[in-house]
Amino acid sequence: MSHKYQTSPQPSRAQSPTSSVGGSTTVPLSFRTGSPLPTPVAYRHDCMTAAAKRYKYLRRLLKFRQMDFEFAAWQMVYLFISPQKVYRNFQYRKQTKAQFARDDPAFVVLLCFWLCVTSVGFGVVLQLSVGSFLRFLVYTVLVDTLAAGVIVATALWALTNHYLVKPTCRDQDVEWGYAFDVHLNAYFPPLIILHFFQLFFYHVFIRQDWFVSVLFGNLLWVFAIGYYIYITFLGYSALPILRQPRVFLYALPLLLVFLAITLLFRINLCGMLMDFYHYRVL
Repeated sequence: MSHKYQTSPQPSRAQSPTSSVGGSTTVPLSFRTGSPLPTPVAYRHDCMTAAAKRYKYLRRLLKFRQMDFEFAAWQMVYLFISPQKVYRNFQYRKQTKAQFARDDPAFVVLLCFWLCVTSVGFGVVLQLSVGSFLRFLVYTVLVDTLAAGVIVATALWALTNHYLVKPTCRDQDVEWGYAFDVHLNAYFPPLIILHFFQLFFYHVFIRQDWFVSVLFGNLLWVFAIGYYIYITFLGYSALPILRQPRVFLYALPLLLVFLAITLLFRINLCGMLMDFYHYRVL
């Protein structure tokens, strides 16, 4: 009989107490506590390591038929209208697969698709040549999204594990893959706001040297950053091992100060973004 990789990691670093039924050892009680669902069939004590899970996740990037694009698209829609439902699904995954992080790369693939679509829009607005557009696309996907996402996710992963884990849960930690998923979830609405919605108004309105134009463009930025902060807060507040995840919301009042400063000095944030993108690929 061939052995398949298992996708269920250990629920904690410490060995959890087990229960026995009819002489056979069942799933650790720490895994079953609070879950009305039956034990996953794929659950095993000798589950995959983090490196093995990363390898399997990356390998699935080439297997499009195994990806659930319909569900990934549902998540993208609900990140706008009801992000709480998206993180409720992450909690279901923890109950059924013993991990919060996604094991299906469909969301990343769809996100890259939207990056390609919005990059075409930027190419048209900025009147980029074919070569400049390709450089812009590479920067947007590999640097602005994936590389920056890895840095931000790693920073939040380290900070939450060091400062926010409850004293009674020190034998558990935040999964790095989940921190990366939270970043991607929070990144998608700003992407649509600043890389898609903004393009329809840039030439006819936002780029004008009017106060109302600067106000409208900067409000888009404040709304996008606020959305990122709020969805990040929801992501970490979904983890029962963390205490006071509302610290993420403390940055929201600073956005009002930031908006006031940009309006006082007539700084057009959307114009600065366009100039940055334009001169970076020249």
